[in-house]
Amino acid sequence: MSGLFIKKRLESGTGRRRREETKDADAQKKKRKRNNVNLREEIESDSDTETAPARTKPADVEEDLEETAQEKKLRLAKEYLQQLQAHEEEKLEDESEDVIGARLQENVLEQRGKLKRPLAKELLPPEPSEIRLLRGHQGPVTCLAISPDDNHVFSGSKDCSIIKWSTSDGKKVHKIPGGRKGCEDRHLGHTAHVLCMAVSSDGKYLASGDRNKLIFIWNAETCQHLHKFQGHRDAVSGLSFQKGTYQLFSVSHDRSVKVWNVAENSYIETLFGHQDCITGLDSLSRERCVTSGGRDGTVRVWKIAEETQLVFSGHNGSIDCIRLINEEHMVSGADDGSLALWNVSKKKPLARVRCSHGSHGEVGIEQPYWVSSVCAALNSDVVASGSDDGCVRLWQCGEAFRSLHPLCTIPLVGFVNSLQFSSSADFLVAGVGQEHRLGRWWRLKEAKNGLYIIPLKRRLPLSEGS
Repeated sequence: MSGLFIKKRLESGTGRRRREETKDADAQKKKRKRNNVNLREEIESDSDTETAPARTKPADVEEDLEETAQEKKLRLAKEYLQQLQAHEEEKLEDESEDVIGARLQENVLEQRGKLKRPLAKELLPPEPSEIRLLRGHQGPVTCLAISPDDNHVFSGSKDCSIIKWSTSDGKKVHKIPGGRKGCEDRHLGHTAHVLCMAVSSDGKYLASGDRNKLIFIWNAETCQHLHKFQGHRDAVSGLSFQKGTYQLFSVSHDRSVKVWNVAENSYIETLFGHQDCITGLDSLSRERCVTSGGRDGTVRVWKIAEETQLVFSGHNGSIDCIRLINEEHMVSGADDGSLALWNVSKKKPLARVRCSHGSHGEVGIEQPYWVSSVCAALNSDVVASGSDDGCVRLWQCGEAFRSLHPLCTIPLVGFVNSLQFSSSADFLVAGVGQEHRLGRWWRLKEAKNGLYIIPLKRRLPLSEGS
């Protein structure tokens, strides 16, 4: 009995444990089910959060509705100002493009020699009372050069000195004194007549040449000595920088043309061709230069890269001076009193004026006044000539440079050894002396050695409807 009782109790205990295990399993299933439900709710909540921006529009609308009338006016005013500023910036960009385009077109025309500024019809005869005389040299002024910004002018003289002047007030800015013959080893500068000068197109370098075969290179701003070129075998009579470069051309009474690089302090090459002393030189932006050959009676165009030359003839005397008007045309003067216009591709003058400065002497044995200097307002129709007849003459170049017409006469006293227009053509500078720059054939005692600054006024443009 007792054994049976024990077995039944054991069986009932086992059943109880099974029921408890079943309850535990059901509880765990319910718990897992609740966890799955919570997880689905969390996932749905996350997906709702990601799509929330699509439902923010009503909030913006509410903000817009909350904007006051004053705030709305301020916002619209700011937007209007921003639009105006953007419009002005676009306009400035368009204008700058137009300016750049015009400059490029002007450069192309200048390179082709077709840029022509009609200056002659605007010029008025200068008033003699407004002409200024700058004095500082003890000898005749033989040459001059104007800085690219027109603020300064350099002058060289037979007293071997160089002076830098201010064009605004006529005062001396700097003077490079000349030395005596025989002290070349001790004196830093010229010890012989300064015959020619040139300034680089950026105003950095000044070059000067003398009768002692030397070329000096100076800092144009401070007048500090930089280099000295030697190589010519006679007086250096002409200097010119190629525009936009530091390439320097020089000519001499030794009949040669030399090419130098000033920035590198180096010699490049020598060209020969003239049969007499070279008296004049000029160049612009092309790699070539033009020269006047004195008593060999020729003008020459030198193509440096090809090492070739073109020979022109047309004067009856010694050709003492020459200047380029543009890349295709030039003007020259001679001691027979004639003034000539040339095209660089034609061997004979396009126009020629005989006795351009008149003549002097007794009847029957009259002699023309020498044309001792010429210059041109670059890319215009105006040229100037100087002599010892007591005046500078301005001329207008006719259509296609086939004629020369007198514009006005400017009274001066002495040999006009050098002439140059400012880059703006607002004034003309004349270097004057008692003697001719290349010799001492005769002397004008009443003349004063110095520089004349000649202002050039222009006619006011006619107003519309007048």
